[in-house]
Amino acid sequence: MSTPLASQSCTPCRGGVPPMAAAEAARLLAGLPDWQLQDDSTRIQRRCRFKNFAAALAFVDRVGALAEAEGHHPDISFGWGYATISLHTHKIKGLHENDFIMAAKIDQLAA
Repeated sequence: MSTPLASQSCTPCRGGVPPMAAAEAARLLAGLPDWQLQDDSTRIQRRCRFKNFAAALAFVDRVGALAEAEGHHPDISFGWGYATISLHTHKIKGLHENDFIMAAKIDQLAA
């Protein structure tokens, strides 16, 4: 049995590896039901809803702290009552296991 994604840590991706295949991305995404594949399976994204701007901002702040701790940084947009998180690995222009690890950890913050 594999280790749950949220219990793993991101490892530095120095480039030079191919992005994850769409089939593998779909397999990992099955365990992250709030996320969707985007851009020909090169990015995953989730939109979270909140009761107001302050709650959305507090969530974004927690995601930012997590990103710094993991060394893996999502693209984030937010406003009154929402935050959209987008993950992909810039160095390989596609998805890496780190993106799914971060997604699982973000899901824990959103819960």
